[in-house]
Amino acid sequence: MRDFSESLPMALLRTREAVMCLFRPGLRSRGVTEQQWRILRALAHSGSMEVTALADATFLLGPSLSRILPDMEKRQLVSRRQVDSDLRRSMVSLEPKGLRLIALHAPDSEQIYAEIAKRFGVEQVTQLFTLLHELQDSLEEISRQHTKASQRTSRKPPARARKRPGGSR
Repeated sequence: MRDFSESLPMALLRTREAVMCLFRPGLRSRGVTEQQWRILRALAHSGSMEVTALADATFLLGPSLSRILPDMEKRQLVSRRQVDSDLRRSMVSLEPKGLRLIALHAPDSEQIYAEIAKRFGVEQVTQLFTLLHELQDSLEEISRQHTKASQRTSRKPPARARKRPGGSR
C-alpha cells in the first residue's frame, strides 16, 4: 500500500482544507456555512432546482440538505415549493436576499482567487482546473465500467426446472 502522504484522497482533502481556510472567514462573517454557500452558488448558477438535483450539484446528502434548507428559508435566502405534478418533489429557488448575499461576498471571493493566482500562478491555476476536470472524467469512466461489470455479474441465469427423483410429475 502506498504511503499515507501519497494517498490521492488525502492529498485532495489537504488541498481542499488549505483552500477553504482562505474562504471560511469571509463566509463566517456573513453568517453562512460552506454548505449554505454551495447551495447559494449552485442556485445562482443553475436557477431553481429540485431538491435531489441540488443535493447532487452541491455534494450534500439528502438528509443534510433537508436540515439546512429550513434555516435558509427562514432567513429568506431561498424558497421551496412543491412541484404541482408530484407533491413529493420540491423545487428550491434563490431569493433576492440570497442574491444580495452572493453579490456582497463576490468581491472578497474574487480577491482570494486573485491571491491564489498570484501565489500559485495564473497558468498553474488554469492547468490545475484542467487536470482536475480530466481526472474527474477519467474516474467517472472507471466508475461506469465497474457499474456495467457488476450489473453483468449480478444477473442470475434463468432458473431451470429441477428434475425430481423418479421422473417428472
